[in-house]
Amino acid sequence: MKNIEEKTIRSFLAIELDEELVPKILDVQKEFKKTNTNIKYVPSQNMHFTLKFFGNIDLDMVEDISSAVEKVIKNYSTFELNIKKCGCFPNKKVINVLWLGLEEGSPIKGLQKDLDKEFRKLGFKKEKNFISHLTIGRVKSPKNKKEIRETIEKLEEIEIGQRTVSRICLKKSTLTPQGPIYEDIKVFELN
Repeated sequence: MKNIEEKTIRSFLAIELDEELVPKILDVQKEFKKTNTNIKYVPSQNMHFTLKFFGNIDLDMVEDISSAVEKVIKNYSTFELNIKKCGCFPNKKVINVLWLGLEEGSPIKGLQKDLDKEFRKLGFKKEKNFISHLTIGRVKSPKNKKEIRETIEKLEEIEIGQRTVSRICLKKSTLTPQGPIYEDIKVFELN
């Protein structure tokens, strides 16, 4: 359904993926493709680390969100993310989402927490259990979950590589039958 005359948009705040890491991530997807399972894979152009999913917001909220982001990122400079580990949500018994994670101690957790404090002042709900992750696929049926579980266990300690984070993006998400289309609304540069 089209947003009512574009007065609202579906949006989220994200860290994008570096192009040079894409081949390694596609290799991880290939491992799951070897299984006889029903998984919908995230195309590389849509892969990102979500800092906050806002859902449908009024267009006039974009400026408020932007001000909140700018206030928080003044305290952050560029930082490294080490992408590693493969896992799933909610757990290995009920596998719905396949993801790649980050090394422990990543600055992304503090950044997200600081952003969330500001977003709560704007009326958004607090993130309960924020886990930094890069979604690589969604399991569409329980068919052969054992094969998926075994592949996760095989790739659990995989190292993808480092990514320097120098900006975060406020994105618009347009849902289509072929999948979501993401567009930058605003880009915020870190010091």
